[in-house]
Amino acid sequence: MSQVLGAVLPLQGWTRVLFQIGTVDVTVSRLTIAGSVLIGSLILARIVGGILRRLVNRRAQGVTRGSLQSTVRLVEYTLMIGGLLLALQTLGVRLAALFAAGALFAVALGFAMQNVIANFISGVILLLERSIKPGDIIDMNGQLVKIQEMGIRAAIGRTTEEEDLIIPSSQLVQSTVRNYTLRDAVSRLRVVVGVTYDSDMALVRKTLEKTAAGIEWRLTKYKPAVLMTAFGSSSVDFEVSVWFDDPWNRRSRSSDLHEAMWWALKEAGVVIAFPQVDVHFDRDVLEAWRANKGP
Repeated sequence: MSQVLGAVLPLQGWTRVLFQIGTVDVTVSRLTIAGSVLIGSLILARIVGGILRRLVNRRAQGVTRGSLQSTVRLVEYTLMIGGLLLALQTLGVRLAALFAAGALFAVALGFAMQNVIANFISGVILLLERSIKPGDIIDMNGQLVKIQEMGIRAAIGRTTEEEDLIIPSSQLVQSTVRNYTLRDAVSRLRVVVGVTYDSDMALVRKTLEKTAAGIEWRLTKYKPAVLMTAFGSSSVDFEVSVWFDDPWNRRSRSSDLHEAMWWALKEAGVVIAFPQVDVHFDRDVLEAWRANKGP
């Protein structure tokens, strides 16, 4: 080994002091070893990540695959950070002193980079908790989003309009997010319809129950529910709810249920209510209007 090193660089060159870190002399050989450790850790993280991803893609499916992909990303970051710390220790950097100085620096830096640091910490929390994973379908501000990738700073999602969203990690942690696939994909779909006050309410309930039970894509192990929910200004409101396991197509499923209810009520002779306004004139106003109208 010494002959190989000597052939590349004279021995005096390897022991040459470049600079000092505290009381430690950083030589060419020490710097080379530290650089090799850092590069090796990056290569190792890439190799391990690639192997784990192939295993995940081969053996996992659906939500489980998304959860394991987050774990793979966390393993890669751990290996890279470990290699960085080992390289610094090889250079003679005292990690305890570095952490103490880093704490003071982090406080000062935190005020200037609050959002970036918040997103980074939130990203680590998401990767550890795995409450949101690649493949999950979530509701962000009333919009359905399918998570494609989970990073430290942000997550990448795709909407039903085929638009890509870059969602800051802090937004996923600090706000309330509805996850339709956290434990399973089962959810309830609710549709409200109003009928006129002179309708046969027993017939309305029977018609809506039959319609809900006949929906092909609903989960048959859950019984549909029909509830009278309100006496509106122009209608009596009913809520029809069914269970299904396809949250990504929620809008089209809602359209199917609306259309089925429309045709069923129409066939049963039930009138779906619409807003109506009754205008009443005072007697004096009405008489004046008639007088001005003439014969």
